[in-house]
Amino acid sequence: MIAYLNGTITHKNPAFIYVECGGVGYHVNISLHTYSKLENLEKAKVLTYLYVREDEQSLYGFFDDDERTLFVLLISVSGVGVNTARVILSYMSPEEVRTAIMHENAFALGKVKGIGPKTAKRIILDLKDKVIKESGMEPVVLVSQETSRIKTEAISALVALGFPKPAIEKQVKTILDKSPDMESVEDLIKQVLKQMS
Repeated sequence: MIAYLNGTITHKNPAFIYVECGGVGYHVNISLHTYSKLENLEKAKVLTYLYVREDEQSLYGFFDDDERTLFVLLISVSGVGVNTARVILSYMSPEEVRTAIMHENAFALGKVKGIGPKTAKRIILDLKDKVIKESGMEPVVLVSQETSRIKTEAISALVALGFPKPAIEKQVKTILDKSPDMESVEDLIKQVLKQMS
């Protein structure tokens, strides 16, 4: 396997570069993240990943090992190919991808072209533990502003209906822990009412 190329960049655009090493020019596919780092460089050490299939051999390049490691993790997920992984790393920085996975933010991953809700959840399910272990961080649960708004409005409405606030807060927390992607105040209130009945 080719671990890296250290040479002159003879051509570059946001999708790929040519790196000349020892008189040989290599076509290297890159993400926008890597392009932004290499845009003003004439010579560089580009870390690589050689993708081999029966009908294809292609080289993917990365400015740093952080991005390459994440790329390899992403393509290990069923339904995520090399081009999809590159699109993810073009739309989001490696740090943003890791944060979305650790915080189970399927909405953020789902914004990427070609990533549907199911694939976003599969990425999180498959990679969360690996990303947390790799980063050496403890998982932190972040509540998005939208979820926080839904939670506040639902609690206010149910208290106004005469339910005791402590019991309501407990039920709301339980439901949101199970369904963090809840998008509607009405749905949350209905779920709480079912639990309280």
